[in-house]
Order: sequence, then C-alpha cells, then structure tokens
Amino acid sequence: MLLPKDPVILLSYVNTQLRDFYENLEDFCKTNGINQEDLENTLKSINYSYDIQNNQFK
Repeated sequence: MLLPKDPVILLSYVNTQLRDFYENLEDFCKTNGINQEDLENTLKSINYSYDIQNNQFK
C-alpha cells in the first residue's frame, strides 16, 4: 500500500481508516503490509501517538 508522504495528510488518512474499517492499528498495518513502528515514528515526528482506547492518533 502506498501511503501519503506528508505526515499531516498521513495522519488524516490513517485516522479515517482506523475509524471506518479497522478495530486497531495492528489490524490496519497487517492488512495493508505497513510497518507499524515506522508509521508510529512518522506520526510521532508531528507529536501524535496512537491512543488504543480511542483507536486513533492524538
């Protein structure tokens, strides 16, 4: 899967996918062949981290 390169657009895309289609970040990453650690580090660079209870990056 080709993800947006811009971290802000990536944030919006991932949160939308999590909200609409996936129960958690692990499912999203496994289904789409995404390295979860890399994704989390990219979004940490703009001060967002995954909130497991809300299933979104905040």
